[in-house]
Amino acid sequence: MWTIYHNPRCSKSRQTLQLLQDNGVEPEVVLYLEAPLSAATLAGLLGKLGMGARDLLRTGEDAYKELQLKNTDLSDTQLIEAMVQHPKLIQRPIVVRDDRAVLGRPPENVLELL
Repeated sequence: MWTIYHNPRCSKSRQTLQLLQDNGVEPEVVLYLEAPLSAATLAGLLGKLGMGARDLLRTGEDAYKELQLKNTDLSDTQLIEAMVQHPKLIQRPIVVRDDRAVLGRPPENVLELL
């Protein structure tokens, strides 16, 4: 089972989806900005990605600055909650195949899952 956590307004997300489709993969598309992820889902994705919450943050977003997420005293739980409340903070796209996941930046990263 393939899933892409997708933002159609993001060029990297669109390129990643196209790359999957070009390789015969029709993933389930989750528009995470319209249907925000739960903390448990996000924590599960981090586990599949093999990264900490800080690694998934988009540091250029206004919310990153407003919420002072640069503060290294914040726990993964606090950072996950910030991403749940402000899904624009999540790096995208995230592509999942079964129990593995990759960040589609660059889009070619998804080829690891084929």
